[in-house]
Amino acid sequence: MTLEGTNTYLIDAGNGSAAVIDPGPANERHIAAIETAATGRGLQIAAILVTHGHPDHAPGAAPLARRTGAPVYAHPVARFPHDRVLDEGAHLTLGKLQLRAIDAPGHARDHLVFYLDEDAALFTGDVVIGRGTVVIAPPNGDMRAYQATLRRLRDEFASARRIYGGHGEAIDDPPAKLDEYIAHRRAREAALLEALGTGPHTIPKLVRRLYQDVSPVLWPAAARQILAYLIALEREGRVRSRNLSRTPNVAERALLAPDLSKLADPESAAVAAAELGFDAPLTSIASYELAT
Repeated sequence: MTLEGTNTYLIDAGNGSAAVIDPGPANERHIAAIETAATGRGLQIAAILVTHGHPDHAPGAAPLARRTGAPVYAHPVARFPHDRVLDEGAHLTLGKLQLRAIDAPGHARDHLVFYLDEDAALFTGDVVIGRGTVVIAPPNGDMRAYQATLRRLRDEFASARRIYGGHGEAIDDPPAKLDEYIAHRRAREAALLEALGTGPHTIPKLVRRLYQDVSPVLWPAAARQILAYLIALEREGRVRSRNLSRTPNVAERALLAPDLSKLADPESAAVAAAELGFDAPLTSIASYELAT
């Protein structure tokens, strides 16, 4: 889910000050490592910015703020502890550093992307990551909002020279990566509509059909991804759903409400559950078909 873990960025703002983007989980060793990285460069952390409130990005902000006295900046609708908000288009100026906040919904409602003017760099959190694609998981994930965010970044930041994502390595060709992401979402949706053209399907049946080339370990995430597409398509009147008035069987439940403790340590399982929206109880299963 998080590749090698969550990327935390320490940015030299000049005059001995620094900004931190995404301090990550509330892991004491990681928080100490951020401080050590700053002091080793003669920097004082003066601002903490969080791209979004998922538990692999935001919880470290509060302990880092207590240790440094730096304020925490977040999206206006963020629910995690923060001191100041950054509205769409707001600029944070710190020393020689100027970061622009971009409202970037889709992966999460409270998601911000930051643009560093000096380096023409985008800090994209979980909108774009170094390898693979990101999960858009309802109820907080919205596929159409996410696709609009991708198009906006591609159109407005065509001159960006680098993307620093929340996970994985840096990306040296932002326009190409954004084009790839946009095309991938279109292709997945086209494949989903093609599958529904053969008749009604449940989400588990769609997962097994559309994600044959993906490890079954990731199929629960794929199920949430398909749900995000289906919600968008049903809202647009292109797909309709029917409650089958039965509880999911064992195989269906393994995809729709999996026991993530069997796949990872408790902390990682909690992160995955929050990312994928597995908090709500699953009492029934639905079938989906084309509306026309």
